[in-house]
This record gives sequence, C-alpha cells and structure tokens, in this order.
Amino acid sequence: MCDHMIEVGSVPFRVEPKGISKSMISALLGKGKKYGLTDIIPLPTDKIVVAEWVRLKCSYGCSNYNTSWCCPPVTPSYEDTRNLIKEYSLALLLVGRTSRVNFYRDNQSKRAQQLRGWKGTVSIERLLFMEGFYKAFSLVGEGCALCKTCAYPENCRFPKEKRPSLESFSIDVLGTLRAVNIIPQVAKDINEHYSYYSIILLE
Repeated sequence: MCDHMIEVGSVPFRVEPKGISKSMISALLGKGKKYGLTDIIPLPTDKIVVAEWVRLKCSYGCSNYNTSWCCPPVTPSYEDTRNLIKEYSLALLLVGRTSRVNFYRDNQSKRAQQLRGWKGTVSIERLLFMEGFYKAFSLVGEGCALCKTCAYPENCRFPKEKRPSLESFSIDVLGTLRAVNIIPQVAKDINEHYSYYSIILLE
C-alpha cells in the first residue's frame, strides 16, 4: 500500500495508515527511557479489552470518582469507548518499570513519580503527531497528578495536558496484557519493582 501524504504546513499528515516502523519505535523508546519506559509494543486495537465492570470499580472504591476531569463520570461511557476504539486499528502499549515506597501515601514524592510517567506518555504522543500520526491519543496509567487537587468541576488548569486514565475508559488492563501474552504480576511489597502501563491509540 502506498503511504500517501498531504503537506499541511510542515507536518506531513498520513492519509492511509501503514503501521509504525521498528526504527520509529526505537526512537520513541529512546525518548521514553528518561521517563522510566522500558518497552513500547505495537498493539492491534482488537486486543484491547473493554469491560463494563472496570467502570464499576471507578464508581465504587476509588476516591477520584466525580472529583477529576480525567475520571468518570466525565470520561466516555463503556459504549462510547467501544465505538471510539473501533475508529483505530493500531495502538502502542507503553511499559514502564518502577518502585514506589510512597504508593499508599499522598505526598509530593508519589505525585512526582506519577507525573514522570504521565509526561512521558504525553510527550511520545506529541512526537507521534509530529511524525504525521494525527489521530494519536494517550490513555495514561493511574489518575491525573497534574494538580495536587483537581479544579473539577471548575475549568481544568492544564487542558492541553490532561488525558484520561486507562481504567476511566473501561479498559481491562490485565485482560489486555493477557491478550498479547504478557503475564502481569502483582507487587506484594512496597519495596518491589513493578510494571506500569499506558496506551497510545495510534491510527
């Protein structure tokens, strides 16, 4: 298939999808390593598992519910998410590795680590956009940490930076990992290293 381009300013937007090259993934990973990323894996979107029970976990059991612009109920419904993902054929699974002794504490150190992963994902999304992947959109791991306290329901302070979490999109993260033969493991001690994930919907 020909990879036709239309020149718009200085950015060659892709008209026909053609996937992503290994060299491009390598370049993105080089950028992502400073944010803690260890791998970037192409992911067919039909492997992304969307389930209604995930949003149930957001509604019951998560203190971020109805307190953030990046969490339910303001994020898309289960049905809307399924329809949205059908508009994509390819995504990227971003994998990071970290330990977080502050996991259960609401302090500056924990927030700084959350922001590192968040900014890494959004930075890669922007690089992809500049490479012509105009549909690129991030779904980040964990809740938004851009502000210590979200302005919701007042206007977001960082509208260009905010992105929804995977779970707020009703995405079963563990089910998605299993669908691509990744066996997730639970860290049983706060000193253990563990993997974290985000997804960029690509084209």
